[in-house]
Amino acid sequence: MNKFLASIAAMLLAFTGFAQNDVTTCHTPAIDKFAMFASNKSFNKAHFNPRVYVHESEEGGKMIKFKTPDGQEANGYVIEAKKKTNNWIFVFQEWWGLNDNIKRESENLYKDLGNVNIMALDLYDGKMATDRESAQKYMSEFKADRGLLIVKGAIAYAGSSAKIGTVGWCFGGGWSLQAALAAGKQAAACVMYYGMPEENVEKLKALNCDVLNIFAAKDKWINQDVVTKFEANMKAAGKNLSVKKYEADHGFANPSNPMGAFDEAAAKGAYQNTVEFFKARMK
Repeated sequence: MNKFLASIAAMLLAFTGFAQNDVTTCHTPAIDKFAMFASNKSFNKAHFNPRVYVHESEEGGKMIKFKTPDGQEANGYVIEAKKKTNNWIFVFQEWWGLNDNIKRESENLYKDLGNVNIMALDLYDGKMATDRESAQKYMSEFKADRGLLIVKGAIAYAGSSAKIGTVGWCFGGGWSLQAALAAGKQAAACVMYYGMPEENVEKLKALNCDVLNIFAAKDKWINQDVVTKFEANMKAAGKNLSVKKYEADHGFANPSNPMGAFDEAAAKGAYQNTVEFFKARMK
């Protein structure tokens, strides 16, 4: 009996050590999976500290506060259309937080799409990382329930007549899809850059919009197996999914990435696909 208990203890200890270095997520809901990568050492090392950039809006972009369903407040960076429209694009941060690089990307979308309101959501409630150690901490502390409340607050802010598109990178890629699910019939288009897909087919059946899934062939985390499974699940749910693969690595289009990690050619192609995808669905 003592030998049996000792062997069980050894197995548990070995599993714990593995989980600390190479996260296993097979039984974890998709909405929490990406946050679990925060404890994966190789995932952290693959992220270079974000480039230093200070954004000065040319289009009147500003930080705002809005209410969440539980009575608390959340933050967002908003650029309002010059002519009144119900078209909205929600932009979702990387694991760094809502930094000025994300604000710049929001402004690029605003200029290139035209006749659209933009809101970049602050899922970290004001926290922003400038190094991967802080990003690891913030992403590991992140609570999906709070994220959903922020998304629902943003949907309420946009209004019941809003037509909502979503886009995000990395951590925000998965949240782009979760926001599209939360938006229900108001969802118009969803773009995911190497984000964790929803795996529950029953949840995907409630999706009301087409999805563009952009990923990198060299990505070790959101890899071909993840994408193939997502394609099968979307097909089973009866939903439309477009997939664009680039010969690049994870984070190739991240607006926060410094030169070297950023793949300009691939990012340009992915961005053009994003703009065309939104324009076709946000008329």
